[in-house]
Amino acid sequence: QVQVVESGGGLVHPGGSLRLSCTVSGTRKSSSAMGWYRQGPGNQRELVARITRSSSTNYADSVKGRFTISRDNAKNTVYLQMNDLKPEDTAVYYCNAGILGNDYWGQGTQVTVSS
Repeated sequence: QVQVVESGGGLVHPGGSLRLSCTVSGTRKSSSAMGWYRQGPGNQRELVARITRSSSTNYADSVKGRFTISRDNAKNTVYLQMNDLKPEDTAVYYCNAGILGNDYWGQGTQVTVSS
């Protein structure tokens, strides 16, 4: 059974940094595209960053230059380095992994940016 588990969320002051991790287990198949999405209070879930197996990336305009997505294919793990965090980055962050045409989601990790 495929499991997607995120970690690394927490409370941080504006301007601070956090690093999220997401590991996919329960399968020998490596993920094709992997991504991070977020859902803030009263908002729809939105794409934050996405990375293909060959490490091609794309980002939401709101995080370009501040967030960096990367992956370790050997560990079936994706990371999101978040710098210069702003209050509007406050949300539950979800990891998504595509495996053989199916989408798998984690339970989410809360990121709160507040002074």
